[in-house]
Amino acid sequence: MKLLSWNVNGIRAVIGKGFGDFVATEKPDILCLQETKARPEQVILPGELDGYHAFWDSAQKPGYSGVAVFTREQPLDVTMGLGADEHDQEGRVLTLEYPDFFLVNVYTPNSQDGLRRLPYRLTWDDAFRRHLSGLALKKPVIFCGDLNVAHQEIDIARPKENRFSAGFSDQERESFGKLLDEGFIDSFRHLHPDLEDAYSWWSYRGGARGRNVGWRIDYFGLSTPLANQLATAEIYPHVLGSDHCPVGMTLK
Repeated sequence: MKLLSWNVNGIRAVIGKGFGDFVATEKPDILCLQETKARPEQVILPGELDGYHAFWDSAQKPGYSGVAVFTREQPLDVTMGLGADEHDQEGRVLTLEYPDFFLVNVYTPNSQDGLRRLPYRLTWDDAFRRHLSGLALKKPVIFCGDLNVAHQEIDIARPKENRFSAGFSDQERESFGKLLDEGFIDSFRHLHPDLEDAYSWWSYRGGARGRNVGWRIDYFGLSTPLANQLATAEIYPHVLGSDHCPVGMTLK
């Protein structure tokens, strides 16, 4: 089973930048998108997504945030959000239940410049961690998306310069570690523990992508019992169209 995740930074924009060709080439069983910035009725999907079941969680604010999942297999159940009004206005979480696992697609809030949204971000992290842990009591969990944190120094090109930046603060990194400690693994680091210069986001400024001055902030995580089914975990830096690139994994 092949799963892909991509922060597209606007689905309507990326559709005009080879998105359909990407789907046709990769043929995912499940495709998770973040930062869709649209409601489903505003989007004309490419024909390559014909045959997929589509589910959306869009922000109340137009043109902001939003997640979507396209899946070949009809899930047993789909829920939006975390079940709390304070967290569920921005279209950030979709949970799909399948016979053997839960899939959670997430677009984690950014702490913003000066870490001005850090307190809320940590409150969000606590709620998201409780959500995943509760699901894991029932069956294994796969979570994916833009987690807006580079966990370790190996996951960012310039760790010293960015220690107090949003996405690499000590608090956010510790919070992500707490999530993994709940019984989850970072699929990419599980298979590639020492691989350097592997990033999924680059600033639009200063030619960062061309120089590969990036961050790895997009993930597939999975419950530890699924680790023996993990066949591949990949990053697709050659796929353009967004300031993020897709990430993916396959399960046996």
